Amino acid sequence: MKLKKIVLGTLVLTAAALLLNACAPATQSSAAQSQGVPLAGQTMLRPAVNGERRSLSLPGFGQVNYYASPSGTGRPLVLTHSINAAGSAYEMKPLWDAYVGTRPVYALEWPGFGRSERPDVTYTPELMTRALTALVAELNTDVDVVSLSLGSEFAARAALSEPRIKTLALISPSGMGEARGGTQRASDADRGVRLYNTLNSFGNTLYAALRTRPSIEYFLSRSFRGPVDQGLIDYAIDTTRQPGAKYAPLYFVSGRLFTPDAYGDLYRPLSTPTLVLYDRDGFVSFSRLPLFAQQPNARVVRIPDTDGLPHFEKPAEVKAALDAFWAATK
Repeated sequence: MKLKKIVLGTLVLTAAALLLNACAPATQSSAAQSQGVPLAGQTMLRPAVNGERRSLSLPGFGQVNYYASPSGTGRPLVLTHSINAAGSAYEMKPLWDAYVGTRPVYALEWPGFGRSERPDVTYTPELMTRALTALVAELNTDVDVVSLSLGSEFAARAALSEPRIKTLALISPSGMGEARGGTQRASDADRGVRLYNTLNSFGNTLYAALRTRPSIEYFLSRSFRGPVDQGLIDYAIDTTRQPGAKYAPLYFVSGRLFTPDAYGDLYRPLSTPTLVLYDRDGFVSFSRLPLFAQQPNARVVRIPDTDGLPHFEKPAEVKAALDAFWAATK
């Protein structure tokens, strides 16, 4: 009975959590469909950003997609998106567009999202972290990493063991406060396994409800103060219709992709220079940010009048904060 109540409560929260900070590119065209070749088991999904599409092989998982624009000078910039039902590299498109051509830029798509493969496997924080460290190893050079929302936890975990990650910039990071609701905490002794199994038993029905246009329009609106671009909605619908689209998000909903004490285990031990950009977020809290700001090499900048996607709502302010941070850490 207790589990059923948890599940029912989770279902109310699931839709909002699944589309946490989701955003994506403009409406698909026939010309865009002709670009690239889908990975095994995928239908065609147009590129999320205007760059060379590459992939790396992750042992025990499969192919992980990333976009590359190696032109420009200076330390390469690696962008990583959030975790949600419609996650893709397009969530970082404003930053991609801002820096492409001036410095090398790479945008990673987490396992189970975007044009990365989406197999029915166990998705864990460690798997996601391995994808980022594999990309850094493939680039084989020092990098700056900018991550969004839950992706920030994976980036922080990677930075603890990968010295080539020289700076972190975390946008609306999860784990900087108390989690809101059961979708961000796997507090059961089994780390959310029972909840995942229950959700998975009717995952297709749940996913079908979430990927309707009215549902996606509503949840995307929670990440913006103003109107949501219709192109974002169109692409969100497209991504949720890819083969295997439900698997990784169900691990997210059951809490299995969150680190229970992300602040204590990931953020507090960081020695890597780290910038946090934030304002208001409907899905996470930032109650520990004042404490984090007292750490050596930590900087916190508020981007006023934004929700979970300040780089979409105020791209100039976000770029200015990033540029100042990187200039100060050289």
